[in-house]
Amino acid sequence: MQGKKVQQESLFIQFQLSDYVPADNFYRRLKGLLDLDFLYKATSKHYGKEGQKSIDPVVFMKLMLVGYLENINSDRRIITSSGMRMDILYFLGYNLGEDLPWHSTLSRTRKLFGEKVFLEIFKQVLKLCIDKGLISGKRQAVDSALIPANASKQSMVERIVMEDASVFSRELNDNIEDVPAKPETPKANNKNDQDKKDKKGPTNQTHYSPSDPDARLTTKPGKPMRLYYRAQMSVDTASHFITYIQAFKGNETDNTSLPEMLPQIMDNLSGGHVSPAREILADTGYSSGKAIRALTANKLKGYIPNPGSYKSSREDEGFKYDDRYDRYICLMGVQLPFRRVECAYNEPTVHKKIYESNISDCKNCPFKEICANKKGFKKLVDSADKPLYEYMRERVESPKGKLMKSLRSSTVEPVFGSLINYNGLRRINTKGLKQANKGMLIAAAAYNIKKLLACKPKRLKELKMPVIKAINGLFYRMYTLLFTQHYLSNPILSF
Repeated sequence: MQGKKVQQESLFIQFQLSDYVPADNFYRRLKGLLDLDFLYKATSKHYGKEGQKSIDPVVFMKLMLVGYLENINSDRRIITSSGMRMDILYFLGYNLGEDLPWHSTLSRTRKLFGEKVFLEIFKQVLKLCIDKGLISGKRQAVDSALIPANASKQSMVERIVMEDASVFSRELNDNIEDVPAKPETPKANNKNDQDKKDKKGPTNQTHYSPSDPDARLTTKPGKPMRLYYRAQMSVDTASHFITYIQAFKGNETDNTSLPEMLPQIMDNLSGGHVSPAREILADTGYSSGKAIRALTANKLKGYIPNPGSYKSSREDEGFKYDDRYDRYICLMGVQLPFRRVECAYNEPTVHKKIYESNISDCKNCPFKEICANKKGFKKLVDSADKPLYEYMRERVESPKGKLMKSLRSSTVEPVFGSLINYNGLRRINTKGLKQANKGMLIAAAAYNIKKLLACKPKRLKELKMPVIKAINGLFYRMYTLLFTQHYLSNPILSF
């Protein structure tokens, strides 16, 4: 006989949510693992003693984690999706039919809490990984990625601060009675100049985004020119867990960010049973004298290739360096002594050493036309941090350095791919640098949680043979000792 299901809702039902969430469910395991009760004390300063009750800080932070765990980049969708999942409701501490917080509450609360609260969440999750023995800590690979900001390039407006200053200065000059104002002469092709200026497009120096002033225009190979934030991240090479992440402005270079990153990396790994960081692996973008000095100051060994513009030797150009007198000597025997130290044009903190010949020495040189500059002498420029670059070059070109290069790319780049594609970091959904940093911290915490709950303890057969032999030897020695004591204590057996 064919059956037919007829739906009829029960008027009364006895239901307990915990009975319908399996013990091995992801969110049930996470609920028993993650303790966020410290948030009540950490966020109490943001609330008064009277008025309407706010969202529970623990519930808010769990909803933030759900968004990045489920790869949801919208506060509205976080609330909608959570209401349809029994396991998420159980994780949040809500029952069926109980109203979840309004989605706008998430945005307001995220702005209310400081960055330290989100950093503490990340560090607590990291500590859970350390306590499980999953993080080595000895070697960290760092890299960066551009994350699109929640702002459009087309919405950028021109900065008018300097224009207003020039107008004010011009008005002051017009009010000077002693000196008559000169009549302005019309400029030729003024319209064409304005058209050329418009075709160049906006830049960070001339334009900004009113909705997100911290976002910066930048690009890289394979990326379009648009407003970005830059995510700086370090990954443990032994386990691929994230040990550090922070948001920077999109146009901030990697080598200027590294000195700021190192102390926080050391601090994140300072607690628990983990080895302190000893080695830092990075690509060429992190190379600078300041970055190498920061590594030395933090007692870290770095493997960072020198930039392509760096020249270790000038012998291929026909100049040999004399380290005794700090000078260069060309093929014709002309000396280029050290003259002075100059600052780089766009980097005031970067210093260059200038070596120049005398005009009289190059006057009758047969190679003058192809060697000397327009003023009639030869000029060579070296970095003032050349000893540091040479030290790093020797490390990178060593057999271990070549191994570290391949290890870095195979460690940190897949982690960034997972964060962007599967942990809600494809695009920043907030405004401002601080809010972007909060989102990156929770995204990294969500990534570490996934790896933590996916890890299983190794079985005995998966252990290495030396470990098994050592265990067998220990049991054998214990058995021999007990048998000998029993034999000697029995007079009949000893006879």
